[in-house]
Amino acid sequence: MVRFRLPSDDLEYAVLRTLWGLGRASVRDLHDRVGVPEGLVYTTTAKVVDRLRDKGLIERYRQDGAFVYAPLIDRDVVERARARQLLSRFLGAGPSPAVAALVDAVDDIDPAWLDALEHAIQAKKGGDHGA
Repeated sequence: MVRFRLPSDDLEYAVLRTLWGLGRASVRDLHDRVGVPEGLVYTTTAKVVDRLRDKGLIERYRQDGAFVYAPLIDRDVVERARARQLLSRFLGAGPSPAVAALVDAVDDIDPAWLDALEHAIQAKKGGDHGA
């Protein structure tokens, strides 16, 4: 099993998301796409890249004499882990009120999502019965 820690803030997630989009990049590439628009200095972007590497989310290698970074963990894996973390915080000790609030929020955003949510629940239940 691959071990990693999730991005801890929006900046870490933005850099990781950018790296997923590029496939591989230097700190300069990431800074130009994320740091500059946010008004950050280069060293801040470099520190974020180091933190993502320490968390096991990206890897570093040399290419033409420079360090280049690439994602180690697929976006889908990280997104699922983030969703689990968010839901566990949201649901807390008793999920019933939170689930009702979630259904209301989904209905307010787009009632068609309720059908998609119901379909996903039924598919999950069907998969569990076959095991």
